[in-house]
Amino acid sequence: MKIAIPVSQGRLSAHFGHCEEFAILEAEDQSGAILDDSRHAAPAHEPGLLPRWLHELGANVIIAGGMGQRAQQLFAKNNIAVVVGAPAETPERLATAYLDGTLQSGANLCDH
Repeated sequence: MKIAIPVSQGRLSAHFGHCEEFAILEAEDQSGAILDDSRHAAPAHEPGLLPRWLHELGANVIIAGGMGQRAQQLFAKNNIAVVVGAPAETPERLATAYLDGTLQSGANLCDH
């Protein structure tokens, strides 16, 4: 499993389309152990690009603070599960909480 997390200043970026980079954390499906953590500079913000790009990087899940409905639909078309309303934590903490079922998500921080 690969979890994508938009990052700015080392923490979850509130809006995934305007982050500095994406953390891609690879985890072992059964144990939930994080096997790898790679960082990728975010491409230019262009509608529809990020779902395809993250799919090409092998992402299965994206954890975001906020995301519009259209973006969520595009991620679904690329077989990437979407979690919105996540807190501004480090990618490692977010991925670990997601994997052990304790990730607290709130309201979607994006309304477009």
